[in-house]
Order: sequence, then structure tokens, then C-alpha cells
Amino acid sequence: MPSSVFPKKFLGQHFLRDENIARKVVESLTGFGNYDTMLEVGPGTGVLTKYLLEKGKWKWFGAELDRDSAAYLRGKYPHLESQIIEGDFLKMDFNRWMGKEPFAVIGNFPYNISSQILFKVLENREQIPEMVGMFQKEVAMRIASQPGNKVYGILSVLTQAFYNVQLLFGVDPHVFQPPPKVQSAVIRLERKTGEPLDCDPELFFRVVKTAFNQRRKMLSNSLKSMKVNWEKLPEKLPFKRPEQLGVTEFSKITNASSPDQKDN
Repeated sequence: MPSSVFPKKFLGQHFLRDENIARKVVESLTGFGNYDTMLEVGPGTGVLTKYLLEKGKWKWFGAELDRDSAAYLRGKYPHLESQIIEGDFLKMDFNRWMGKEPFAVIGNFPYNISSQILFKVLENREQIPEMVGMFQKEVAMRIASQPGNKVYGILSVLTQAFYNVQLLFGVDPHVFQPPPKVQSAVIRLERKTGEPLDCDPELFFRVVKTAFNQRRKMLSNSLKSMKVNWEKLPEKLPFKRPEQLGVTEFSKITNASSPDQKDN
């Protein structure tokens, strides 16, 4: 195994070096959803891995794109050889590794792909009841933001449609190597029970993204392509802007949109 692993800028790596923060991140994983397996995204040198293994509650898998980090982990934890997945989390076939069983996702996420990681979780929400992740603080606040806030947007609505979001704690740059130029924060997602959306999820995604692509415009203008039947909805709704709406209102708009838009 390599004697040391150096963070690579092109992979967006900022290795967490503070043991207390690492322990705090791991303790944020509650077991919500009764899963037996967890997947760590970008374990790097294993600072979170160590505490995840100490908990002994769940079977550990790690998705690591960096060849040097994967080799380091295999040398440090030879008994985990078959559970270290050298590859891109964004391209993973979860069924190959976890079957149909539920699992949690945790990680100190590379900030350059953190939104993509979140979308991957949302796409596989039926299998992922809980997620704990380190994000750029600005992104974390966006995910947890409520309607009416200037940072409220696509990530806020789509995540909150399916998960309860908790902004847990902030993290200063100096605990990373190299220190990022931004503040960081850890969030936890717990999947909502039952059927959270009273509409077609695929069309809901399209409505939300279309609305926020022109977030300064009133909905009557930004959603013209969705052929919304506004007569079915409250009379003031067409004159609102997307950042003023919650999940429930977007769900109602989705139900009043033309179904053929799903295929366009």
C-alpha cells in the first residue's frame, strides 16, 4: 500500500484531518430505515471509515474513484478487499453490490460533484432511507432552505419532496487538507414515510426544474411549455415565482400539467 496519499485537486479532494469532526459525522448516522448496509462515498484515507467500522452496526462498502486511495484502503483494511469498490459512485449499479436491500449513504463529498451525488441518492430514494454528507455550506443551506429564501431552489424542492432535511453543524476549512476556500456543513436526510408526493414524480421533477430555470419570471410565463391548466389551481398561483412555492404547491401544479410533457 502507498505510504501516504495526497489529495488530488482534479478530483476535488479535501481530506478531513480532525478526528473529533470525523467521529461527529459518523455519529450523525442514526440507522433510520432499519438498513444493514452503508456505502461510504470517497473514503480517501479512511478517516470516517475507521469510526464507521468501530460502530459495528452495518456492513461497510466504500466507493473510491482515486486509485491511490483505493490501494491505501486495501492495504490498511485487507479484510475489506471485496467491499472496496474502485470506481465512480455516480455510475454505480447499486443492485450489483447491495441487491435490493436498503442502505445508507455517508461521506465527505467532493464539492465539485456533491449536487450530482444528491441527485443520484434521489434517483435511488426507494433504496436509501438515510444519508449523511459533508457539503459546501452554501449548498447544504440551499438543500435545507425553506420557501421565500433567496437560496431556495431546485435542490431544496426536490430533496424535501422525498426526505426530511436537517442541517446539523458547520465545519471550518482548517480541519481539511488542503483547506477549501469555503465553509462546510454536514446534513442528514431521512426519507419520508408513506407516499410523499400526490403526483407523478417524473413530471414533478420536470415542472420544478422548468420553473427554476427562469426563477425571476412568474409561473404563468416560466411554465408555458408544461401546458398547466391554471383554472384548476388557486387564482394567485400563476402570478407567483418558484421560490415562493413549497412541495405541496408544486405537486398541485404537476397534477394540472399535461401528461404528454413527460415524454418531451
